[in-house]
Amino acid sequence: MLVYRISMAHRANSLSASGYPGRWNSKGKFVIYSAASIALACLENVVHRSGEGLAANFKVITIHIPDKLKIKKVSVDELPIDWHMIENCVITQRMGNLWLEKSETAILKIPSAIIPLETNYLINPFHPDFKKIKIKNVDDFIFDPRIK
Repeated sequence: MLVYRISMAHRANSLSASGYPGRWNSKGKFVIYSAASIALACLENVVHRSGEGLAANFKVITIHIPDKLKIKKVSVDELPIDWHMIENCVITQRMGNLWLEKSETAILKIPSAIIPLETNYLINPFHPDFKKIKIKNVDDFIFDPRIK
């Protein structure tokens, strides 16, 4: 399976996590966010960056996850109806933190809060299977200037 991540160019040649808090992790919990498509990775960046931040030097990273790796899945049906609201991040952060702590899988398949019918994938960089996950390509990525 291929997944995609758009990041600043200086961070594009390695799969690393910052420990910054996100929808599915609390501060200090290291997780790598990726998306099922380049378009979704783009949209996720757009909602998390200001328009000026989109003018920086970006790369799209194509990540290969071996098909044989076990994936834990969270479906929209398992989440409260208002899970996607920013004020409810604590709900998904608890779920993501628990997944990281249990370390049963290297991958967590989650719905996108922007488009719940779309899929994001979290990668646990401390799971033993992480070493099997590889960067396939790193390509230039320029946000269309019409995106504000």
